Amino acid sequence: MNKLKFTFSEAFSHNSVEIYHISISERKSNNSTFLLNQRALLMLQIYYFIFYLQKKLFVLLQSAKYTKSFKMETTHSGFEKVEQYSPATVEELKKHYKAILSLLGEDAHREGLLKTPERVAKSMLFLMQGYHQNPIDIINSAKFREEYRQIVLVKDIELYSICEHHLLPFYGKAHVAYIPNGYITGLSKVARVVEAFARRLQVQERLTVQIRDCIQEALNPLGVAVVIEAAHMCMQIRGVQKQHSVTTTSAFTGTFMKDLRTREEFLHLIKV
Repeated sequence: MNKLKFTFSEAFSHNSVEIYHISISERKSNNSTFLLNQRALLMLQIYYFIFYLQKKLFVLLQSAKYTKSFKMETTHSGFEKVEQYSPATVEELKKHYKAILSLLGEDAHREGLLKTPERVAKSMLFLMQGYHQNPIDIINSAKFREEYRQIVLVKDIELYSICEHHLLPFYGKAHVAYIPNGYITGLSKVARVVEAFARRLQVQERLTVQIRDCIQEALNPLGVAVVIEAAHMCMQIRGVQKQHSVTTTSAFTGTFMKDLRTREEFLHLIKV
């Protein structure tokens, strides 16, 4: 607990001292006001400390690496999936998640929560694995010469990402199309590019543009079109609480931007 207080004091000493002085001065005149200010101070401390931990979490997730490897074994199925996590990063993240549980009023030592910090740490490393994937390399790993010059569309690609504002999921589907200009890529690589950018702290608008720009840079096609439809839990289970709202974003280059008929053909194919 002393270490936790030291971290908080180090990060927020200015705000804490300022509010604390206000509370003490008012105590002399009104004890009820003092108690109210003490409660407000506690809530503010919790809020700022969680915000501080979120910033530190972002740094850790960018520096840590989650890897997933597949290998052949002499098992009945002949296949085994292996997930690998950075032990040092998991341990560091565990400390912060344990602190968050305590700040929220939970007993981090009770049976149901004993392994929760570790589970959440590994979960976040999995969800943020896109930071360690290069989408350009993904496309270039299966890039082929081909003279096909019509729309190539991969639609209804499921995507799951984390809103960087509230660290809550948003989920939906992406529709990605391009018109080749001498080169095509493997169809699965389009979906993997979506995955690589989605597995990061994101906003939907930036995610849409990043997918578009990646394909444009890697293949130099005649045009790229990306549409994402997603539901955001940050406005479903909190805030405005509109459970059935869907956000649609789009980004175009080349022929899809300049030629209305080509863009309408794309929108017709994805039924938007």
